[in-house]
This record gives sequence, C-alpha cells and structure tokens, in this order.
Amino acid sequence: MRNVSGQDTGHVKTQQQEVALIKVPFGLAGARNGAELGPDELITAGLKREIASLGFPLNREVRVDCPAQSATPLGRKTVKYLNEVQQVSEHVCQEVASALEEGAFPVVLGGDHSVAIGTLAGLTAHYNNLGVIWFDAHADLNTEEHSLTGNMHGMSVAAFLGHSTFNLSQIKGAGSFVHPSNLVYIGLRDVDDYEKEQIRALGIRAFTMHDIDRMGMQHVIDQAMVIAGDGTEGIHVSFDMDCLDPREAPGVGTPVPGGLSYREAHFAMECLAANNRVVSMELVEVNPLLDQNRHTARLGVGLIASLLGKSIL
Repeated sequence: MRNVSGQDTGHVKTQQQEVALIKVPFGLAGARNGAELGPDELITAGLKREIASLGFPLNREVRVDCPAQSATPLGRKTVKYLNEVQQVSEHVCQEVASALEEGAFPVVLGGDHSVAIGTLAGLTAHYNNLGVIWFDAHADLNTEEHSLTGNMHGMSVAAFLGHSTFNLSQIKGAGSFVHPSNLVYIGLRDVDDYEKEQIRALGIRAFTMHDIDRMGMQHVIDQAMVIAGDGTEGIHVSFDMDCLDPREAPGVGTPVPGGLSYREAHFAMECLAANNRVVSMELVEVNPLLDQNRHTARLGVGLIASLLGKSIL
C-alpha cells in the first residue's frame, strides 16, 4: 500500500486520511482516580510523533471539557455521576461527529470507558449501521438496575445497545443503537452473572481468553471482522487497556490476570489495519497513577500506531 507521496508504507491505509485526536480527560465513571490523566500521558508518551511518522496529517487535536468532580452528593444506592457522564457524552458526540464530517479518522483518548458512550453517539450520527469490536477484560453490559458498583464505565455497551435507562437516545445528535449481532468482544475474563445472561440472550459473539488460547488470535480477528462487518458501513475499535495482562499493562484501574500478551495485542491491531474496514478507534483506561515508568502509556501509543498501519518492515 502507498501513501500520498507514492512511497510503500506497509499496511497503512491506501487513502491517507487526516487523524483527529479527541482527548477526553474524564475519570469519574471509573473505579479509581487517575484515568482522567490518561489522554495527556499518551501524548507525552509520543502519540503525535508516531502519527506523524506514519504520514497521517493531524486534522485536529481537541480536549473535551470534562468535570473533575460532581456538583451533587452521591447517594448510597445510585448510579454514580450520571449527569457528568451525560454532559461528557454530548461533548464527545459533537467532536466525533464533526471529525467524521470533515473526513477525518477519529482517535478518542480516554479517560475511563464511559467515554465510549459519547464516541458511539457521534459515530452513529454519521453511520447508519456500525460494527464494534470491543477489547476488554469486562463486558461493560450492566444496567443501572443490575450494576454492582454504580460505576458507569461498566455500562457503556448497554448504553449504545439501548438496554440501559441512560442510552444513546438521551444524547443530542446521536443516531440509532448498535445491533448486538454486529458487536464482538475480545479478551473477556471477568464477567458478571447478569452480563453473561445478556450476552447469551442477545446472541453477542464473545471471544474470551479461553477462546483466544484455543483458536489463536488470527482466527479470532478473522471471525470478528466478519461479524462486525456484516452489513455495516464500518467498524469501530474500542480498546480498554485492561484487556492486556497486568504484567504488560500495570497502569489500569481494574486489572485482571490472564489477559492478552504484548504480541497478541499488536498482532490484532496489525490484522485490523490490513483489513481496512476500521473507521475509528478509542483507547481508554490508561492510569498514570498506577503505571510503572510510563510502560502502559507507551504500549497504548504502540497499539494505536499498529492500528494505523505501523509494521515491523
């Protein structure tokens, strides 16, 4: 494949889109403080340099205005920071939709995984039918009624499928819900009982770590692309850094042992880049307060670069 100058660039997209960096420093919906620092940490770790080295022009770099704390006290049995999540979701929706209108490839940098609600709102405003590949140790399919914690980073998928009370229909400008048949999980290994029931009932395809061990990442990605790409206009990749093994990515708020290896994650991104159906990406849950020598942030930068087409040779 060749870039605009005609030079061979490996698996980089044939049409060199501009990239829109959308930073969302929001962490109130997560389990621990620190995810709000993730976007700046990814920039410090060299993300813009990597994007430039791949030949992608930077369309924009925006920082979504995010509340740092709640204006109202939390109840004991309530969803936490709902107003703040809705506010951030609307801002992210506007930025993602605007980037797509200009023909850019949105790269959303979280923040906790609740930022995905706004990302999907903006994407569905542009695409009538969207596929989603969700890399995560967790299913994020809880609803307000069934959540064990009240943390909204665990309700993102329910929101864009339309199964929670707060969902895309409450976000100005959002499009229709994602169809469960076009959603694929990769890397699951810590799933609540209610989420297991929902995955089965909705027929969502989920590749757990057991499946990856048994089938290999090549087969998993091949199948994921077929499912997420079936009748859709494009595929969004949502990458939670806790899908990786904590030995690879210690700087996350909800680590779970037994996750993806460094090479499995990079190989997955390289395969997705080669397919050329991915229209957007977000990378979330980098927590610098828990990281070791910026290791997780640097790995996140590398994974984004791999999805954009960086290859070994």
